[in-house]
Amino acid sequence: MPKRIPVTVITGFLGAGKTTLLRHLLRHSGRKLAVMVNEFGSVGLDGDLIRSCGFCSDEELEGRLVELNNGCLCCTVQDDFLPTMEKILSINPLLDGIVVETSGLALPRPLIEALHWPEIRTKIYLNGVVTLVDGEALKKGSPVGDSSALERQRLQDPSLDHLTPVNELFVDQLQAADFILITRSDLLKTSELEKIKSQIKSQATVGVPILSISNGQVEPELILGLKSENLRMVDTQHISSDHTDHHHMEVISSSLRTEVSINKALLEELLPKLAVKYQILRLKGRCWLPGKVLPLQLQMVGPRLNSWFEAVPEATWRPINGGLDIVVLSFKDGATKEIKRFFEINVKA
Repeated sequence: MPKRIPVTVITGFLGAGKTTLLRHLLRHSGRKLAVMVNEFGSVGLDGDLIRSCGFCSDEELEGRLVELNNGCLCCTVQDDFLPTMEKILSINPLLDGIVVETSGLALPRPLIEALHWPEIRTKIYLNGVVTLVDGEALKKGSPVGDSSALERQRLQDPSLDHLTPVNELFVDQLQAADFILITRSDLLKTSELEKIKSQIKSQATVGVPILSISNGQVEPELILGLKSENLRMVDTQHISSDHTDHHHMEVISSSLRTEVSINKALLEELLPKLAVKYQILRLKGRCWLPGKVLPLQLQMVGPRLNSWFEAVPEATWRPINGGLDIVVLSFKDGATKEIKRFFEINVKA
């Protein structure tokens, strides 16, 4: 059974820093990624910037970088998104991930729904929706740094079928997000940054991680997810969440491998609650359920949890009667200990 490919959606208004972030991920993640770019109104610019970062050879570019310039992707999702996704999957069956950079006018939810279409849903999974917020613009009172440029983009898009006011679109992007990045944080004072975070938190989904970055610099595994080789027993570690000295935050990496009888319904109810309690950014792993031949794959970003049954290599660790093998990235320590304690005390075979 082939492994599902993670799809990461990067959204945010024109000028929020989506392409800068994408270039950083492509250059520093060490992964084989395909990219779908949709920035109508600046035709060719984003594609050129991504192409020039050297993330793949010239021979591979046609199958690894796709520019969609027929209009806002959420409005052309059936005509453009699905055929393009099918083409990418057919050309690159062994990708480590696919990244979709939306137009600044895009509503993320139609794309999220499209990932569940029968033609592609067994080949991919939603790795997360990352919403970028221009911190400098929001400090000045608007989520858009250049409103005239955004309006020009709107007028140039013949396929646009939603005339959503800017503030409503901003809230929609925040509420669809699994991860929120405040860009240009190096231009903000600490007090200004905290005020902006409070404003965003009041409009976003409860438990969604909010990080501040500058120049698109962030640990790729926070955005793209943990690699399979992370699934091993390791001591608790700390990694940097960004590279700005005055807004530096530490992320705790912890793991759990334990033989214990697991109840699937209780696990899927427990993990999103712990995401809020421990400010979990990422969780990846496997759950071996009693009586099931295949393990349950677990992928969580913020409080959004995806799970499906999937075969694993023969050398993979396998408990006898059920168990968990997970890695967690969080701002607060203690999530893996609570998960283990919960099932040891409360769950029976």
